[in-house]
Amino acid sequence: MRIAHGPERIVCLTEETTEWLYLLGQEARIVGISGYTVRPRRAREEKPRVSAFLSARIDKILALQPDCVFGFSDLQADIAADLIRQGVQVTVFNQRSVEEILSVLYQVAAMVGQAQRGLELLEAMRARLAQIEAAGRALPRRPRIYFEEWDEPPISAIRWVSQLAGIAGADDCFPELAQMPMGKDRIVADGAEIVRRNPDIVVGSWCGKKFRPEQVAARPGWQDVNAVKNGQLFEIKSADILQPGPAALTDGVEQLHEIVLRWSRTCAG
Repeated sequence: MRIAHGPERIVCLTEETTEWLYLLGQEARIVGISGYTVRPRRAREEKPRVSAFLSARIDKILALQPDCVFGFSDLQADIAADLIRQGVQVTVFNQRSVEEILSVLYQVAAMVGQAQRGLELLEAMRARLAQIEAAGRALPRRPRIYFEEWDEPPISAIRWVSQLAGIAGADDCFPELAQMPMGKDRIVADGAEIVRRNPDIVVGSWCGKKFRPEQVAARPGWQDVNAVKNGQLFEIKSADILQPGPAALTDGVEQLHEIVLRWSRTCAG
């Protein structure tokens, strides 16, 4: 008797599970992906795109005859409900912290019979995060960082990004907002409060829209913000930091750390 090794026909409604399955060498199981997928680049050439983030082509998904659909967060609850009513197995994850991301990645690896390979990859990620954190602790001074997920209205960092900033050697200007899982609850209601908290570094990742540092620097009162005075406004692409999966724990945190190190070398004195 053949022993089942998890779902064979998977639709990934967000990028992080697609990237992870490729890293596990299990991309053959993927039959459909999100249209926002850019990691790995070859996925866009190899797999049909069946969804955006808040919407999906239910008919196209059903035509692919998936035995499992992976989704992310309450924002995809309606898509999940539609598919469940059609008899499709749906697994929706809701990870918001670094530890939750690691947990979800392990769960997905186990679901496709790759628990050991998943553990190996995750341990390598943990080891590098520990190295970065140690280097961050060794800095003579930690910069204050304001991470902006959206510009109008300004939305501050989600929890895993806030935590990765801390690992990278910086202190989030809005740690209290990072505890809020919903974007609407991370809106900085009074933009002048960002000026008052005077970040040393500003990082923008406007959910797929190009970050415009000159627009940020031109905001009322911002000419006195340390980050503006010292030219410390940077972009990290949302695919590298706002996907709660491998990208954030590798390329995303590496970029944050490099920004912090550069600030330490040029502005900390």
